[in-house]
Amino acid sequence: MRFSVQVPMRWADMDAYQHINNVAFLGYFESARVALFFDQPTHDAETGMRRGLVVHSHEVQYRRPVVYDAEPLTVQIWVSNVRAAALTCHYELFDHGVLAVTGSTVLVPFDFALQRPRRITPEEKVWLQQWLDEPAQG
Repeated sequence: MRFSVQVPMRWADMDAYQHINNVAFLGYFESARVALFFDQPTHDAETGMRRGLVVHSHEVQYRRPVVYDAEPLTVQIWVSNVRAAALTCHYELFDHGVLAVTGSTVLVPFDFALQRPRRITPEEKVWLQQWLDEPAQG
């Protein structure tokens, strides 16, 4: 299943070419991750991924330019490849209903008190199962 979130663009996200700058999309993806992993009202200390995550890597594919508009972008986010100490988030970003950007982020659970990676807990793994999906091909 995919989680969908509306992400507003900022005027400052535009670049000299009058479209949204490529780096802004990482921020839009981050907003989707925060909404999924931290902001849902059903979360408590043992559900979601509230114990901490760090980014290992990003991959972004730009399919078409996005021009600033007051209408928010729609970002669909889901997970795949849940391993003992890592998972992958995938994104599809839509501008006025048209697919504009896709991407993925490898995340590593992290223990900030010990300053080291940690394993995904059984409770987290169960919670992540509801957001499993596969990226579209093409």
